[in-house]
Amino acid sequence: MMLKPDPDALFSGGGISFLAGNKTGRFSYGYSSFKGKRSSMEDFYETRISEVDGQMVAFFGVFDGHGGSRVAEYLKSNLFKNVSNHPDFVKDTKSAIVEVFKQTDIDYLNEDKGQLKDAGSTASTVVLLGNRLYVANVGDSRVVACRSGSAIPLSNDHKPDRSDERERIENAGGFVIWAGTWRVGGVLAVSRAFGDKMLKPYVVAEPEIQEEEIEGVEFFIIASDGLWNVVSNKLWRWSGQYPMPRQLPEILYKRLTTEEAVIILHALWFASTIHDLLPSV
Repeated sequence: MMLKPDPDALFSGGGISFLAGNKTGRFSYGYSSFKGKRSSMEDFYETRISEVDGQMVAFFGVFDGHGGSRVAEYLKSNLFKNVSNHPDFVKDTKSAIVEVFKQTDIDYLNEDKGQLKDAGSTASTVVLLGNRLYVANVGDSRVVACRSGSAIPLSNDHKPDRSDERERIENAGGFVIWAGTWRVGGVLAVSRAFGDKMLKPYVVAEPEIQEEEIEGVEFFIIASDGLWNVVSNKLWRWSGQYPMPRQLPEILYKRLTTEEAVIILHALWFASTIHDLLPSV
């Protein structure tokens, strides 16, 4: 029997979809969220298949909220809609994603002016367009792919103790200090995020983007730091079998030792060459 702290802690699902532009045009995906030992859920995920300028596009995202759920919920409702509506999305995808991430942050902050309590969210996203994957990351959620049986990170965590991030923050007039962990202004343990108006312009929503060919990618996983705090990237290396999304929270819950462990888990898989690599969910 799966152990979980309350009956509402687990939610999972998935699907199979079809896209033009790759060899099989078919992929499977699954998702699972798990509250862990926290008292409330602040995080969201989004999966969306849309037609943009005559091309089918798949969007996947994980939004890990802090200080409340409102920023993560705003991103779930607006980020991919804004990306797909950008006039240059298909012809200049990377530039469009950067512009939309930054503008979506501005739009949220304008709507949030009446809120007294600060809040924010990471965003780790994958866009599947034609035969390319575009990974855009803000914060410390992470995308890891399996290629030829090896775990390949497709994003880099934005932490305040990263030398380039610390330099950027200090050049903007901010500071990074140790307060249980390295924090921007002694407050936030990530160096990039949406929201967090009190920490602008040090904490930014400008994504780092990595572009990959789909060919050879057996699957990928997007997850919040709740997963990566307790397992390594290599857990997902090729082993002949893939864990089903609804099994992952059980794996995690058995590893939790403190109240600070998993807030939520999101997992998404893609198979570019063999459509039935994954079990149905």
